[in-house]
Amino acid sequence: MKNLLDYKEEINRCSKCGLCQNVCPIYKETGNDCAVSRGKFVMLDGVLKGDLKLNKNIIKYIDMCLKCGKCEKFCPSGIEVCKIFETAKHEYIKNTLLGKIIFFLESKFVFNNIIKFLSIFRKSNNFNKSGTLKLLYFKGCYGNIFSITENLLHKIPNIEIIEKNFECCGIPFLSSGNLERFEDAKSKNIQLMDCDFDYIFTDCASCENILKDYYNIDKSKFINLCELVSKQNIKFKSEKPIKITFHKPCHMENMHSFIDLIKNCKNTEYIEMKNYDECCGFAGEFALKNPKLSKLLSLRKAQNIINTKANYVITTCPSCILGLKRGLFRTKNAPKVLSLSEFLLMLNVN
Repeated sequence: MKNLLDYKEEINRCSKCGLCQNVCPIYKETGNDCAVSRGKFVMLDGVLKGDLKLNKNIIKYIDMCLKCGKCEKFCPSGIEVCKIFETAKHEYIKNTLLGKIIFFLESKFVFNNIIKFLSIFRKSNNFNKSGTLKLLYFKGCYGNIFSITENLLHKIPNIEIIEKNFECCGIPFLSSGNLERFEDAKSKNIQLMDCDFDYIFTDCASCENILKDYYNIDKSKFINLCELVSKQNIKFKSEKPIKITFHKPCHMENMHSFIDLIKNCKNTEYIEMKNYDECCGFAGEFALKNPKLSKLLSLRKAQNIINTKANYVITTCPSCILGLKRGLFRTKNAPKVLSLSEFLLMLNVN
């Protein structure tokens, strides 16, 4: 596991060109250079030189990040932006009282037992034990609590579902700076993935993104729900004509698979919203640390949804569902927010 000093060369590689300003949702709202990558790198460079102390004021700006990865993808210097911020957060919070409390709550004993408790009323499903396509199902925390996607998988023919006792993908641990806990979960998950399968199947964009980042295999071995339904060429039909729009989660890579899926949904009209790929504003810990800014982003997203006049807004990330519902809260006749699994379960297999 690296420390902040290990990233010194990368931090100095930032040319302060300002291109990250063009894509950062937070900078667009605040105009604050400390809230964008290059401003944070200036502060962290000062820390490494000994001119500044890594304190709560700097961490406040580190936390003012959606971790959407847009600046990292846009950066001409190829800097690992998110990893640097996660490391800085770790070095600060590990020695604080708050950090000790958070790390305790995220420990295996506490965190895993909370998930188990929340899954008490979850409906269990018995999957087919044979099929032409073997899917290693990474349920994630949401899937371990709710069985929505499992209900849908029973409608998909010729697949075999392989279940393992996976840990959380680790994204909450990265957000809090609990890098040791992340590495522990990562190690266990990699061990459990050492089995015979055709694809690792996920129904959460954030889980898929994290798994691809830490599991060193061909990324083509991953398949999400959009890709699976399209690959199996399953056709759906709504009983009556409906209009839908789609919120693309920050961590979703392949939007084309969703478009292909919708083409196979009869009586379903897709309306692209303005800035369909902009963050919903929730982003886990970000919403707790920056509630006003988070709500502003959610309301902006909600207005774009309302403008489509769609009946439903679909997404593939549980956190995004919370962000979208918050933005649309108290809006009369607002489109209903659904996960992709919930939406497809509404339809008839044609």
